Amino acid sequence: MLDIKILRDEPEMVKEKISLKRVKTEVVDEFLEADKKWRELVLKRDEAKAKQKILGEEKKIEEAKKIKTIIQELEPQIEELALKRDILLEKIPNLPDDSVTVGRDDSENPVLKEVGEKTKFDFEPKDYMEIAEKLNLIDTKQAGKIVGSRFGYLFNEAVLLEFGLVRLAFDTLLKEGFSPVVPPVMIREEFYRGMGRLAGDQKDERYYLKNDDLFLVGSAEHTIGPIHAGDILEEKDLPKRYVGFSTCFRREAGSYGKDTKGILRVHQFDKIEMFSFSLPEKSKEEHKFLLSMQEELVLKLKLPYRVVEICTGDMGWTDAKAYDVETWMPSQNKYRETNSCSNTTDFQSRGISARYKKADGSGVEYLHMLNATGFAIGRMIIAIIENYQTKDGFVKVPEVLQPYVGKEIISR
Repeated sequence: MLDIKILRDEPEMVKEKISLKRVKTEVVDEFLEADKKWRELVLKRDEAKAKQKILGEEKKIEEAKKIKTIIQELEPQIEELALKRDILLEKIPNLPDDSVTVGRDDSENPVLKEVGEKTKFDFEPKDYMEIAEKLNLIDTKQAGKIVGSRFGYLFNEAVLLEFGLVRLAFDTLLKEGFSPVVPPVMIREEFYRGMGRLAGDQKDERYYLKNDDLFLVGSAEHTIGPIHAGDILEEKDLPKRYVGFSTCFRREAGSYGKDTKGILRVHQFDKIEMFSFSLPEKSKEEHKFLLSMQEELVLKLKLPYRVVEICTGDMGWTDAKAYDVETWMPSQNKYRETNSCSNTTDFQSRGISARYKKADGSGVEYLHMLNATGFAIGRMIIAIIENYQTKDGFVKVPEVLQPYVGKEIISR
């Protein structure tokens, strides 16, 4: 959630910022109106309570009873306004950092750099699914029969590639001080809301288990963040970094007709996620560090990629600043997103009350929370098949993954 003090003190600035994220600004005025009424009634109730106490001490029982009645009438009004205020606050996203490029959509995301030469072949490159099906690596047809569209089976060397990618990510990141974690893939609503992941149109993406009152997570990030919900960390222990592996679940509600074939955009996928709890004044530096770790992982695979900054109109609900790493896909003749990297500042930490104690003893403040994809497994397998394919329809195994896969080439 956004800092209420900012909403009260700088409403016009907030309106300007959220409009850049294509969010209607009327919600700010609606919140401030509810907030004003709520504060007025809270003040009135507190004054009544103080008066009731004095009357009680003076043994003026009848007058005290009348005041008690007034308090009882005020309480439900306060609760109603508090609920309305919370609902409206949830409709206000995190504010984009001043350094973020203003733009309408992903077509206006500036490219920061391109690394490596785009893969070229002396033959017409095949689509990854054509290769994967012939080599019995991926089967979406049988998955479609069993569970429906946007699911797939991984077989044989594709499975070995998956766990090779997992080991590569963990082996790389543990050396950088990340703590490994396999988090739950279900989460209670209060923490999902606290993480800002049910706001806006995000709820349409979530799978909800009604009988259990639980949601399936869309990323390991969603349950790694609440590890420190309600905690007060010591400044000396920051940054606190985690690397997690989990299966993720998304409805892909806003992607009708997009990437319907294959495993690029599916309802269930596995992912390695980096997560960091940082000092506020260090979070921009930490953001760049996480991005550098993403680049290191892609470089180890020797895949051509580029880094783009996410413009205001394409930003996520919780993000103050974000980057994507996009990997080259030869058969599509374009880059596709394989990694995202976001600084949510104190937006999520306020929602779950994750704080730290300042070393100089001057108080307790909210942490800054950041997340970054290590490997979105399915998408990296796609990138490997696309970029390491041979004229014969085989797939070379990236050198760094050969010890994990146990072979240099995947053939019939």
